[in-house]
Amino acid sequence: MTSTQQLTGERADLLQTLRRHRGFLLQTVDGLTDEQAAARPTVSALCLGGLVKHVANVEHRWMLFATGGAEAMEREPIDWVGQFQMAPGETLAGLVDRFQQVAGETDELIATLDLDTSHPLPQAPWFEPGASWTVRRVMLHLIAETSQHAGHADILRESIDGSRTMG
Repeated sequence: MTSTQQLTGERADLLQTLRRHRGFLLQTVDGLTDEQAAARPTVSALCLGGLVKHVANVEHRWMLFATGGAEAMEREPIDWVGQFQMAPGETLAGLVDRFQQVAGETDELIATLDLDTSHPLPQAPWFEPGASWTVRRVMLHLIAETSQHAGHADILRESIDGSRTMG
């Protein structure tokens, strides 16, 4: 039994909620071919594989922030366009494996990090200048981000084959 399975209280609640929304996203892409995962069946530029890739990247970057602040987060470059697309040679299975790897790393970190640890946010137009976030706030952000994209994924999946995860 890992340390995350023994958690109680706030940490357990945060992780259980994040895991639930991760599960919705993974359930939505279950059984798709790589071609279906790369398809853009709506007017949106989003595809299902790209959403899995993006959510994994976002979670990974926020855990870098949680452990080392904005400087750690910004050390890894981000492809603002490509993160939402499946690149040539990427497979849905590979993207799901990466997603699960990142999820496991996050779960282990949240089992040990002080939720009150706070870091100044990176400078970006979407953040309040000079604001800081605690690890707790990062977790709440990851829950919201994952939930939002699971909803996007549900719409895309329904457009591809009529399957609905969340409705």
